[in-house]
Amino acid sequence: MELPTPLLSQTVEGAVDFKGRPVLRFCSGGWRSASFMIGVEVAERFAYYGIGSNLITYLTGPLGQSVATAAETVNIWSGISMLLTLLGAFLADSFFGRYRTILFSSAIYVLGLSLLSFSAMLPTTSSQNSQFQLLLFFVSLYLIGIGQGGHKPCVQAFGADQFDALHPQEAKSKSSFFNWWFFGICAGTFVAILLVTYTEENLSWSLGFGIPCIMMIIASFLFLFGTNTYRYSIKIYAQTPFLRIGRVFVSAIRNCRASSTVIFDEEGDGPDLSQQNAGQFRFLNKACIVPKDSDKHGVMCSASEVEEAKAVLRIFPVWITVLVFAIVFAQDSTFFTKQGATIDRSIRSGFIIPAAALDSFVPLSIVIFITIYDLLFVPIARAFTGLQSGITTLQRIGTGLVVSAFSMLVAAMVERKRLRVADEHGLVDRPDIIIPMSFWWLVPQYTLFGLAEVFTLVGLQEFFYDQVPTDLKSMGLAFYTSVLGMGSILSSLLVSFIDEVTGGSDQNSWFSNNLNKAHLDYFYFLLSGLSVVAFVAFLFVSKSHVHSR
Repeated sequence: MELPTPLLSQTVEGAVDFKGRPVLRFCSGGWRSASFMIGVEVAERFAYYGIGSNLITYLTGPLGQSVATAAETVNIWSGISMLLTLLGAFLADSFFGRYRTILFSSAIYVLGLSLLSFSAMLPTTSSQNSQFQLLLFFVSLYLIGIGQGGHKPCVQAFGADQFDALHPQEAKSKSSFFNWWFFGICAGTFVAILLVTYTEENLSWSLGFGIPCIMMIIASFLFLFGTNTYRYSIKIYAQTPFLRIGRVFVSAIRNCRASSTVIFDEEGDGPDLSQQNAGQFRFLNKACIVPKDSDKHGVMCSASEVEEAKAVLRIFPVWITVLVFAIVFAQDSTFFTKQGATIDRSIRSGFIIPAAALDSFVPLSIVIFITIYDLLFVPIARAFTGLQSGITTLQRIGTGLVVSAFSMLVAAMVERKRLRVADEHGLVDRPDIIIPMSFWWLVPQYTLFGLAEVFTLVGLQEFFYDQVPTDLKSMGLAFYTSVLGMGSILSSLLVSFIDEVTGGSDQNSWFSNNLNKAHLDYFYFLLSGLSVVAFVAFLFVSKSHVHSR
């Protein structure tokens, strides 16, 4: 028997280098290449949250929007930006590849940030100038959304591609990668919220928008610097994954009335679908049927293609049941910030913390909890379960859903405390006066937010990446971000509906511009109740979920 040469045994199956040559394990990929991806994402999240975390203050301040309208604007922009990741992932998985998509989207990102900084420099001395500034502001804002749509799913998927799932040690590192990836982006977010929000509110909005632009330029050069160390995945099929999966559905529908006794697997490596009496989405098995009155090689799909289609369908029930969590996720950058603006944010030296900077408690708590999770919790859980990740991704997601529901309950109770203090000091009709209540009261809800994200968001990233077919890894992470995007849009619609219903007949809306007359506590109680219902639905879905092979 001929033994493999040492060089051949060190190549990584299914990957090539930048020039299309077989890639060697010891000089490519792994943590070295993944570290470039984490660094790039730290800078990108710095840019994104440097803009988004204080956007509601800019809208209600210089642009003069109401609280409810500004919250809707932020949620719609955030939602569309996240949903655009589906388009970015589609282009990456079908046409350009992850590397090129990251480069193209980075250029659009930098253009949007540059125009946003320029729009804040324009004088508003006339109505015409004001209209042009507003138009330029929204154009640049959505250019940032387009850039983020291509950048977000591809960078993380490209980072995970640097680990070989068939290699025991790299497979273990791949599970940790998602934890430390989230650690990195939260560290970047934490610095952005503190530095950029202070600059925006105390120095200049234009400078505050310009700093994220500089960070995004640095991220682009950092990404290019690691080009020669990356592993580039080889496409398994010549046909795009979307056409293959679409062909399965078309064939299954076309053969819906055909007899299932004759099934042909052209690859010979799939299950005997004619004998399957169990399993999810069995109607798709008919895509492998060759009707008796048709040519054997006419309309048919392989068993592996059917399994790809089933894998995509299996993730949608989970996607739907975490939408309420995504609605909750949208609150810390909108109503939490407006709450913080009404209370005492001074510290001992007399320094006043910007309201948006309070959001930094979320990434700070994530940095702390994710370190504890990966270094302490996972090894202990692994000893009991035998799983490399300690617990399953679905268990991790479900735990975060429970914490999320509790965070909304705490937020509602703190808001009631704030309203009571305002009433006791006769400040209900004085929204311009700071309520004598320390900002530390808001810290528990921010901290619980961070803990919920450590479990649910990281769990969703790993779940969607692992459960989609190999050629759809970018799309898998786009499914994760699209959850957050749809949650932001649903949050906007919910706020709009409640504002319309509760603000009629000269009554104070739940989201009144005077938050001392508003009822954010009712809104938070509602979200807490919806979170409990969503968790019950998630339990039902997770018990019936069949993991893709």
